Amino acid sequence: MATLRGAGCVFAEDEAALLLSTASTPDELAVMVARRASGLPLEHVLGWVSFRGLRVAVDERVFVPRRRTEFLVDRAAAILAAGATVGDRARSAAGWVVVDLCCGSGAVGAALAGAVRGPVDLHAGDVDPVAVACARRNLTGPARITPAPARVYTGDLYAPLPPVLRGRVDLLVANVPYVPTGRLGLLPPEARVHEPREALDGGSDGLDVLRRVAAEATDWLAPGGSLLVETSRAQAPLAGETFLHAGLVTTVATCEDLSATVIAGRYVPGDEA
Repeated sequence: MATLRGAGCVFAEDEAALLLSTASTPDELAVMVARRASGLPLEHVLGWVSFRGLRVAVDERVFVPRRRTEFLVDRAAAILAAGATVGDRARSAAGWVVVDLCCGSGAVGAALAGAVRGPVDLHAGDVDPVAVACARRNLTGPARITPAPARVYTGDLYAPLPPVLRGRVDLLVANVPYVPTGRLGLLPPEARVHEPREALDGGSDGLDVLRRVAAEATDWLAPGGSLLVETSRAQAPLAGETFLHAGLVTTVATCEDLSATVIAGRYVPGDEA
């Protein structure tokens, strides 16, 4: 604790407890404390982060899921629970078709698959091969944290998805980067130095990637399907307009406790968004 306090860790007591519970030997603990004191994010030192009750593996140079993003999962799970995404189309035997774009470690998709009653046919993708490798640890194979294995792809947004998913996606979630480029320098060092820039940088106004996701969403969503994206409260009006222009019936939800804002757009063919 003294070492962590000396390094400026505000929650030194809590962090010390997590390090103690994770380290297998005193030597390993000493290495972990030294790495944390050097500025490495706690989650990268531990190798995991707690996200909506799951222990999600997080490798170095992979974006660390934020607690506020649990609100994105909550909103998405509520939509599926209400059966609002599929209109008159019956759910397939494989379950809800869910796509997690900009998946990073796969935390959002994993938490969503575990929150929904019944099977989920989960697909996830990210442009960063390091993140994809981490997501595969969490979403596929015997060590996965999902009820059933998912399929994980490497590539830019929709590009690596199999064409068979076009027009069949019940729920599309995308934790897109939304920090304006000019504000990257104001981020804490843990994010600015140790997380990949492409997971943070949203362009001049923070909405570049969100626009690209929204622009193609109706090509992939089933009738009645929904796209959900996290953004900031200040960006919400412009993000909502982007969804409307993409042909999506749009709502904005906020959570004061988590300082979280989620834009949801539902695809209703023939309806005026």
